[in-house]
Amino acid sequence: MATMQDVARRAGVSVSTVSYVLTGARPISQATRAKVLSAMAELDYQPNAMARGLASRRSRILGLLMPMDERGLGATETAFVTGAAAAASAAGYHLVLSPIGAGEVDELRRLASQRMLDGALLMEVQLDDPRVDVLRELSVPLVLIGRTADTTGLSYVDIDFDRTVRDAVDHLVRLGHRRIVYVNHSPATIAHGYGPALRTRDAFVAAMSGHGLDPLMIAAEDSAAGGRDALSEAFDRAPDLSAVLAMNESAVFGILGELARRGLAVPGDVSVVSMVTSPQVAELATPALTAMTSPGSALGRIAVETLLRHIDADSGEIYQQLLPCVLEVRGSSGPPGTAGGAAGDGPARPTPGRT
Repeated sequence: MATMQDVARRAGVSVSTVSYVLTGARPISQATRAKVLSAMAELDYQPNAMARGLASRRSRILGLLMPMDERGLGATETAFVTGAAAAASAAGYHLVLSPIGAGEVDELRRLASQRMLDGALLMEVQLDDPRVDVLRELSVPLVLIGRTADTTGLSYVDIDFDRTVRDAVDHLVRLGHRRIVYVNHSPATIAHGYGPALRTRDAFVAAMSGHGLDPLMIAAEDSAAGGRDALSEAFDRAPDLSAVLAMNESAVFGILGELARRGLAVPGDVSVVSMVTSPQVAELATPALTAMTSPGSALGRIAVETLLRHIDADSGEIYQQLLPCVLEVRGSSGPPGTAGGAAGDGPARPTPGRT
């Protein structure tokens, strides 16, 4: 592989002259520039990304700021990332994942101050997210995959949680369910102002109230054990529940396990619908989960395209879009009281609290 020294020898110039041609740091005569470029072409020399960035004042690197815990990325989160990465690559950019959350503003300030990022995408957005203020202060272009409480002057793409929850509740109500429990994210996640958890909580109340039904939400830790505990609490508070709506992929498998442990059939005794879920996750369950399928890949792509418009045109035009999840009916939802057969034909529904 050719080096900068090889180019300098071929062109008959110093290494520093080759560097000046690449970076534009000093004026170089047209004749000398032509010799250097010709030598680069003959040697098939590929300048590194840093040198190209210095020449264009761009790094061609986009940062995806997404906090992660020990569980890493699930299939649904990965769809957001792959959609964004594909759009960045198609435009000649690299997407770098950085696990910086709302509580790590000092780390973000250090990263952004180095000017290594042409722009930033923010995921796991809180209603009051200090990362937004840091990036604005340092004039780093940004787009949210999610929404703060005040979106004035901010470009974002997000899930339409109002419509998504309404469609999920409507599906269960049409099947005949009247006692529906919503299993949300953890109490800490809600307390910290995580946008999706709060928006779905409010949307669930509105959707259930619109049908004249009492809403019951259970906050669950993001784990299978959290799902089992949430279901136990749900039966304690609503022994007649016939359907569970969940936006917690880690917990939903614990919910299914606890239902099986209690001898309750899905969907014959209790229907389960998972929200903001990828088809890959939905198909892992037995039965396969009826789900509100996440538009993650599309949101990731649109976010990058929006960010690049801000970067390339230095445009102040704000772009805001909501996309709903799409209902995909699989094997985990059906009319209430149908264990062992069609509605009304099966055996009596087991006692919810049975162990």
